[in-house]
Amino acid sequence: MDYERLIDEETWAFIRRTAESYPDDAVELSIEDQRRVYDTMCQDFRQPRPAGVETQDRAADGVPVRIYSAGQPTRTVIYFHGGGFVVGGLESHDDVCAELCAQTGYRVVAVDYRLCPEHVHPAQFDDCWSAANWAANEFGDPLILAGDSAGGNLAAAVSHYARGRLDGILGQVLIYPGLGGDRSQGSYQEHAQAPLLTLDEIRFYETVRCAGDPPQGDPTYAPLQDSDYSNLPPTVVVTADCDPLRDDGQIYCSRINAAGGQAHWINEFGLVHGYLRARTAVKRAADSFERISVAIEALGQGIWSYD
Repeated sequence: MDYERLIDEETWAFIRRTAESYPDDAVELSIEDQRRVYDTMCQDFRQPRPAGVETQDRAADGVPVRIYSAGQPTRTVIYFHGGGFVVGGLESHDDVCAELCAQTGYRVVAVDYRLCPEHVHPAQFDDCWSAANWAANEFGDPLILAGDSAGGNLAAAVSHYARGRLDGILGQVLIYPGLGGDRSQGSYQEHAQAPLLTLDEIRFYETVRCAGDPPQGDPTYAPLQDSDYSNLPPTVVVTADCDPLRDDGQIYCSRINAAGGQAHWINEFGLVHGYLRARTAVKRAADSFERISVAIEALGQGIWSYD
């Protein structure tokens, strides 16, 4: 793959800066060291919270959450962070959540779900499901589910499981999610050696996510394992073109549309996995973050502008 042609210089600078604190062989470190270097990297990119955004740390039926608000919100975004189910937390995506709050005017609830390998599947899903139910009961607002990478997986898993169990989900926005696609074809092979996320790294994260073999036919683990894509909320999936996970988004949207739902796939040319951290330095990433924010705000208002 000719990444020198596909990726512009701004994005290469972001990739190099990331590597300074999060090396290519990070998955070979101990879990403790992986979390240390990931936290260091996130801190290096962290932006100040926008003025007017207030936060409160609480427990959502035992699950730690951070609530962002500005003014009098009438919608609640539940945000699930990325990090391969192994790293990340309330601090790693604090600025992203604060900016989404400021740009949409919605309340944002960031979920600090338990991590692998100390807590294997379905612990992460269970925490996210508990937090979504808590937020619905606590605030009484309609919900929008959102998340990046592993968090995109969890947002979709909650959407699937919520059918017939939790009302009031207005939409979901999934950012370069890993949804459990076929690793032997498509973007998994085309971008197996992509900058910032490789196929081998995806395989590593899967090995620590389960106690034993990965489950089959379990959409709380991999939403693309579901057999029913009907009655899902309006869905926007945003992927990075230079990412092994890219095709998961396209396939997921096509299945929802085939089942009579509303789903739109946005593929960001020349971007790589994890580009949310590049939104203040890379124009392509900034433009994409604007599209993500607009999608969340529109779904919260019941607006579908992708037909």
